[in-house]
Amino acid sequence: MPLIGYARVSTEDQTPLPQSQALKAAGCSEIHQEQASGGNRARPVLTRVLERIGRGDTLVVVRIDRLARSLSHLLEVIERLEARGAFFRSLTDPIDTASPQGKFTLQVLGATAEFERALIRERTKAGLASARTEGRIGGNPGLRARDPAALRKIRLARQDGYMERLNQTAQDWVPHVRRLRPAMAWEDVLRIINAPLPEARRWTQSRLLRAVNAYVRDGFLPETVLGRAGRRETDDRLPAIIAAIKGADPNITLQDICKRLEAMRERTPRGRTKWQASSVKMLLERAERLGLVD
Repeated sequence: MPLIGYARVSTEDQTPLPQSQALKAAGCSEIHQEQASGGNRARPVLTRVLERIGRGDTLVVVRIDRLARSLSHLLEVIERLEARGAFFRSLTDPIDTASPQGKFTLQVLGATAEFERALIRERTKAGLASARTEGRIGGNPGLRARDPAALRKIRLARQDGYMERLNQTAQDWVPHVRRLRPAMAWEDVLRIINAPLPEARRWTQSRLLRAVNAYVRDGFLPETVLGRAGRRETDDRLPAIIAAIKGADPNITLQDICKRLEAMRERTPRGRTKWQASSVKMLLERAERLGLVD
């Protein structure tokens, strides 16, 4: 199985060479290097690696902190890899999701994270109850007084919090929006984004549009993605969708494209719900003739 290495350093003063050497010694066929903060979940190199990794591949890091600084981010990345049929391995930590021991370790980490969240919730409730019995009223005095400065701080804090949450999911939707808009209608872009995601992480069109507008406002996406989608011939719509799926994952198989289309509830040209590899191949060839596939 191909081993794909990922090495990260936080500053320009650091060098990823020791990590790259360790990854090469571990048998990685390709190594991707990035200079970025570990707290930033929307790292462009990591995003590209997660988009292109294929079934049976293994993402390898020297240490867990080179991939993620928080347990929630680590579990999120591993969930994305598992959705693509790929694995994760850390050279210095007991995690290898291709082995039963590694999977067990991952389950323990997930249970620990949930237990920690439960403890925090219980401590917060107990603290609030104790404050109420002593007659203390929670909340910001400035907000209770409707002070404009306090209201502005809260508004900015909420905006920062919203952008932070968006950054945590950016790898799910930003590459698709950047690549498909405005050539493709929002409805089709949305279904392509949602197809590989678990139910709990799927987007609605209103949520997606709000996120895209926020990223355009802050300069993370070009304003052109908000342009009006051009009219497309009915016969060209399915080839365009299949080309978009193929573009997001060049190594995807015809059978996996079939599964993705069925997850999107996209019907075949004859109106059937079950797709065949031969139909996908025909439409993919048409997409190539139309210049929709790179």
